[in-house]
This record gives sequence, structure tokens and C-alpha cells, in this order.
Amino acid sequence: MATIRVTVNGERYEEVAVEPRLLLSDFLRDTLGLTGTHVGCEHGVCGACTVLLDGDSIRSCLTLAVQADGCEIVTVEGLGTPDALNGLQTAFREHHGLQCGFCTPGMLMTGEDLLRTYPLASDEEIREGLSGNLCRCTGYQNIVAAVRSAAAQRREKAAS
Repeated sequence: MATIRVTVNGERYEEVAVEPRLLLSDFLRDTLGLTGTHVGCEHGVCGACTVLLDGDSIRSCLTLAVQADGCEIVTVEGLGTPDALNGLQTAFREHHGLQCGFCTPGMLMTGEDLLRTYPLASDEEIREGLSGNLCRCTGYQNIVAAVRSAAAQRREKAAS
């Protein structure tokens, strides 16, 4: 067993014993009960397991929990609550950016990283940024519209 310390969605976890080969996705889902992080392909291809690790989007199915020792992790549960959605979550709701919802947590986490990192001035930039996340239901149009809307809102807020 190994011992790790992590902060997940603002909550500090000290001296958590984990198997050295435990995946971060399994740690989040099974140890902490944060089931919003979905596991799809388990090969890092689909993006459903995307979380933020020290501010950068990563595939939690390709990351060992011990690699997150000392890090800050944000999962989809850390973005907002059902009563207080964050801007991107609100945009997904307003633009119908989901159907079955399986890919949505990964799309949201990737979108959050993109919104903080890039201006996302065109649909092409948004599509390129989301290209590592697969959705089998939506055709991506509404997801792109949601990210575009959230980017515009953040630019307006920054300008004021």
C-alpha cells in the first residue's frame, strides 16, 4: 500500500492508503464515491474520465492515484451543484449540449480547461479543443454552441 494526500473539489484528504496500481478514476469513483467521473474506454481515447489535476485536464483512467499525491483534483462534482451550476454547465443546459449524458462530465472538464486557457474565438478552435472527447449521441453541434456561449460570457465578464 502507498499513502497519498490530495485535495479533491476543495476537500483535503490526508494519509489515504491506496494500492500502488490503483487508477485515479477508480480512486475517485470507488474510494471517494465521486461517480461523476465516468469510465468509458479505459484507454484514454474517449475522454469520459477527464478531470483537472492541478488545473490541467487529464485522463484519470491513465493516471495512477499515487501520481496525484500532493495535487489538487477537480471533478465534475466540483464545478457546481444542481442548484448553482457554473457558467459552462448552464450553457450546456441552455444549448441542450447533452443527450445520454455519459460523455458530459468529460466534456465539461475539458471545456473548463479550454475556457481558462484559450480565447476560443471560433468554432474551429472549440472543435479542435474538444477533439479528444467522444460523444456518440449529439453530433457535437450543441456542445460546441454551449462552449461558444460560455466563452462569450467569460469574455464579457472579464471586460466589465
